[in-house]
Amino acid sequence: MLKQTCLALAVLLGIGALVNGAYMLVSPAGWYFAVPGVTTTGPFNQHFIRDIGIIFLFLGAAFLIGAARPGYRVVLWGGAALWLSCHALFHFWEVAVGICGASALARDFPAVTLPALLALGLTFWARRERRAA
Repeated sequence: MLKQTCLALAVLLGIGALVNGAYMLVSPAGWYFAVPGVTTTGPFNQHFIRDIGIIFLFLGAAFLIGAARPGYRVVLWGGAALWLSCHALFHFWEVAVGICGASALARDFPAVTLPALLALGLTFWARRERRAA
């Protein structure tokens, strides 16, 4: 049961990242105005949003390939977890230095911190599975 749950979670994270990345590439202005809180982080920058969109495409691919290829899970999910965790920590840093208020952490939690925590959990599960094999 745990294995199926972890693989389903990886697929959901992968699809979510691919959809987000594609939206960022196809309609950077639409993405900028649609995602809560983004407009408070600085002026619209099409190039920057598309750069991050490419990263999200790679994250999505990492989760999906890892779900399909057990031998690559730890490195692919670990790399995705590292980027997502650094991104979440950057949001915490922005609050710590006064760039934004603490309410931003709650607003951003579902799209920033939660995926990082889930990716870390998947990576640790994959590592345990690899050691057990």
